Amino acid sequence: MKKMMILLLILSSMSLSACSFLEGANQSLQYAEQAKEHLNKLTNFAEQAPQMIEEALTNPEAKQKLEAQLIQLKKDIEQFNLINAPQIAKDLHQQLVDKNKELLQEINNVLADGHLALDQLENSPIISTINDITSLINRIQNLGL
Repeated sequence: MKKMMILLLILSSMSLSACSFLEGANQSLQYAEQAKEHLNKLTNFAEQAPQMIEEALTNPEAKQKLEAQLIQLKKDIEQFNLINAPQIAKDLHQQLVDKNKELLQEINNVLADGHLALDQLENSPIISTINDITSLINRIQNLGL
């Protein structure tokens, strides 16, 4: 009977260890997906921005649309920064948050008084900063393995 209890205790602890391992792997996969989604949003904006800026110079509706996209991008960045990254991704997440803060500052600079200042946007480093952020995609994809 005693051997049976010990065997049951060992099997239970092994089962709990496996569950803990699977939970950690699941959290890493979830974070990797969230980070890739975030980077995809940034990449899409960076690809579309030059054309949107060009249109916004002559079209007030395009300017409003661009302004709305910048405001939404700002909200998305702020939400991403609040994610609690798993331990394996803490350093990477902190790098993303630091770059995101830089990007938020740049967005705030072009949204003077809550309205888009096209002249500042044309000369801003927003696209360059987004490219710096998206260069981390390979490290994020490795989390999903």
